[in-house]
Amino acid sequence: MGARAHISPLAPASPAELPLVAGVTFATAATGMRYKGRPDLMLALVEAGSTVAGVFTRSKTRSAPVDWCRASLSRGTARAIVVNAGNANAFTGRAGMRAVKATATAAARAVGCAAEEVYIASTGVIGEVLDVRPITAALPGMVSTARGDAWAEAAKAIMTTDTFPKLATATARLGGRQVTLCGFAKGSGMIAPDMATMLAFVFTDAALPQDILQALLARAVNPSFNCITVDGDTSTSDTLLCVATGAAGNRTDRLTDRGVAGFAKALDSVCLELAQLVARDGEGAEKLIAITVTGAEDDGAARRIGLAIANSPLVKTAIAGEDANWGRIVMAVGKSGEAAERDRLAIRIGGISVARRGAADPGYREDALKPHMQGRDIDISVDVGVGRGRAMVWTCDLTHRYIDINGSYRS
Repeated sequence: MGARAHISPLAPASPAELPLVAGVTFATAATGMRYKGRPDLMLALVEAGSTVAGVFTRSKTRSAPVDWCRASLSRGTARAIVVNAGNANAFTGRAGMRAVKATATAAARAVGCAAEEVYIASTGVIGEVLDVRPITAALPGMVSTARGDAWAEAAKAIMTTDTFPKLATATARLGGRQVTLCGFAKGSGMIAPDMATMLAFVFTDAALPQDILQALLARAVNPSFNCITVDGDTSTSDTLLCVATGAAGNRTDRLTDRGVAGFAKALDSVCLELAQLVARDGEGAEKLIAITVTGAEDDGAARRIGLAIANSPLVKTAIAGEDANWGRIVMAVGKSGEAAERDRLAIRIGGISVARRGAADPGYREDALKPHMQGRDIDISVDVGVGRGRAMVWTCDLTHRYIDINGSYRS
């Protein structure tokens, strides 16, 4: 099943226009591995000496490409990223790692680098052995046709059930130079990240040592990718890579150097925008739900409470039906396992107080909330009354279309 004609009603009016990032080019190919008549293979090329950071799924059934990338990170440099869509190359035993090694070796030969400088990601069906022959056959031609302005093509090539490409960009001042950050992601279902989203790739022309880049990326995931959920299911393939080509010519050696905080803020913004776009493209989504939790024991507890609400099928289906059944939010807070003071609990939906001091707000009238519930963007705020922890998480509603998509995913 390829990208469908249906486009999420929560999609941006048009994809972001991304500028060139010096030292980065892309190519795509239609190999027919699973999808017909559309690109399903993406190659990103980066200049020699580019540093790379990565964060990956903590799933115990992680894919072979995830194992390869985690091992390769110790080298600290990258020259290429190869991504195929349609087959996750997960739970495929030794055949899975053979496929990864064959892909990395073919790409390294075409690029002229070490195989460990080639990073691999796969997305799609779990448990099917990946035939790498179409991939390895396409790679030499892709190297010769790579372009710096092919952001949208690259983002589309890695889509599975996604309905639109997800792109984001930002700039910052670092070491006296302006640096650019651009990235794209894919993800629509099997989204409850335990580090990143299904697949996301960020590129910058900044010059950053690998240890600094890794520290900044690890910080960026918690308030962004780790705060989204579509269906509560963590992927075997979650991969987030950030590559810094150094082409901007800045000099940065320490996390405390001038401008690093500004670069971190730009990286955070790119990650957050990509994460929110994934939530907007949740399978079958009709509404984006933003949940703010305050008054928790700490920020981690607030995030876990927020995700308990966001992952509740009862909450998500009520919102799909435009039903302001706030009792389901109470239920979700209670099941989270985190500290909450029942008699101090307060809930607001669309800015309207529906519950406070552990009971229904005496002034609440459901009719006042109907216009908000009928909109595309739903806002929920919960204060659990025990501390100063706070977090925001994002999810989408749960519609019958989610069943339609996943019931026919392999057909």
